Amino acid sequence: MENITKNIDHILNRIETACKISGRNSNDVKLLMATKTVSAENIKLALEYGQTLIGENKIQEIKEKYDDLKSVAHQKHFIGHLQTNKVKELIRYDVGCIESLDRIKLAEKLQNRLEYEDRTMDAFLQFNTSYEPSKFGMAPENAIKFAKEVQQFDRINIKGLMTIGLFSAEKEQVRKCFKLLKNIQQQLLDLDLPVHDLSMGMSGDLETAIEEGSTIIRIGTAIFGKRKYPDSYYWNEGH
Repeated sequence: MENITKNIDHILNRIETACKISGRNSNDVKLLMATKTVSAENIKLALEYGQTLIGENKIQEIKEKYDDLKSVAHQKHFIGHLQTNKVKELIRYDVGCIESLDRIKLAEKLQNRLEYEDRTMDAFLQFNTSYEPSKFGMAPENAIKFAKEVQQFDRINIKGLMTIGLFSAEKEQVRKCFKLLKNIQQQLLDLDLPVHDLSMGMSGDLETAIEEGSTIIRIGTAIFGKRKYPDSYYWNEGH
């Protein structure tokens, strides 16, 4: 318990300091706790400490933790790569937002299921700003076309954009990814698409992400400790 709460305090302090340096209000930046492989018990400790936003990468984990967590008020985002055949379960287990909407086929499947359930869902459009073949996300040059196509689906509420920055110790290389997402955001805002949120930045690069306009920082191991597998294992729902 003590480690988790200390870690949360440390991350919140980093967010606040980064916001001050960037001349931003820290209330405009949310902490999303990435809870892949984290036990329901440890997630509860973090939620009871005052955090309310969690992000999961795998539907199976959402299912396994669902009953244990439903007694604690929280919001749940899906941040992993989603297979189209898992859309039904995404909706069933009270996911409020999918941050990894990265292809039109997935948007179509989501729209159809939401119509069937008479529901709506918030979504972030995910872009591969580092152009790494190992990463998911729509190609940035297709941003306008993709966003306009998704906008046609009335059950999907586009709220923002998401990216996973380059895993690099070279800050300026990582910054390029965040600047690119910010540029895409501006293009889409100019077309009256409501992409007001930017989900970008993790523990290694949150300061850079905040400087470039991030409104959601995704933090996992820096709060809950090291995981058994590397991050890449959790990106793809198919593993």
